[in-house]
Amino acid sequence: MTMTGVSTLLTGRGLVESPRWHGDRLYFSDWTAGEVIAVDLAGRSEVVARVPSLPLCTAWLPDGDRLLIVSSADGRLLRREPDGSLVTHTELGAAGWNDIVADGRGNVYVNQVGFDPTAGQDVKPGAVHLAGPDGKVREVADDIAFPNGMAVTADDSTLIVADSYRHQLVAFDIDADGGLSRRRVWADLDEGAPDGICTDAENAVWYADVPNRRCVRVAEGGTVLNTVPLDRGAFACVLGGPDGRTLFITAARWQGMTESEMVAPGSGQVLTVPVEVPGAGRP
Repeated sequence: MTMTGVSTLLTGRGLVESPRWHGDRLYFSDWTAGEVIAVDLAGRSEVVARVPSLPLCTAWLPDGDRLLIVSSADGRLLRREPDGSLVTHTELGAAGWNDIVADGRGNVYVNQVGFDPTAGQDVKPGAVHLAGPDGKVREVADDIAFPNGMAVTADDSTLIVADSYRHQLVAFDIDADGGLSRRRVWADLDEGAPDGICTDAENAVWYADVPNRRCVRVAEGGTVLNTVPLDRGAFACVLGGPDGRTLFITAARWQGMTESEMVAPGSGQVLTVPVEVPGAGRP
């Protein structure tokens, strides 16, 4: 079903990504500006952190008070404390870090792209790493062509990873020690290019799609349930709002990975769409 009713919450930004609903506000990143921003439903916004990094993805720890920020440029995982200060949470190591999600037990999954797409390098598969509560970082999954958005199901049993270049959503069981097992293709998406993703209470996944300029809701196996067409690329999405029934989409006009400005300046927007099924799981 094609959905309408798209509204603009915020506009005039750059490459906008990583939307996360928390409390009564949406937090998202502007990679162009190197800022993490919070915006309420009236469109009032404030910058809550400045980190000069691209990518610049975030995840809330299960305590609900501290925000993790991927500082890909220097290979660190930062933590924003309740007073707004930034401290090093974990040293990740080499660059190339992309998206992040935390489960309800404190396991933090960060994925790493295996090549530099901004330099036009040949594709080399990436991986998913676990930054455990003990501070140690280890690889828990490999051979993901271009790892992008990730989500954890509401029961903390499954991690779903978007593989943009293989046009798939890949799922793993989350083991007791935070490791990943029983890899399988959760959904083949035909020509879909999944970027940021989120899950809902019916165990469906919403994925944002930059080249096809849309957000799509799919069931396990790949059946398309809903589509939200847009006039620009959709980079990420999350379900939130007071009842969890608002789909927030970060979108911008895509110009190309190797361009000096990957999105058209000022074209970044935060959009909202009312949906019937509320969000569940993380982010």
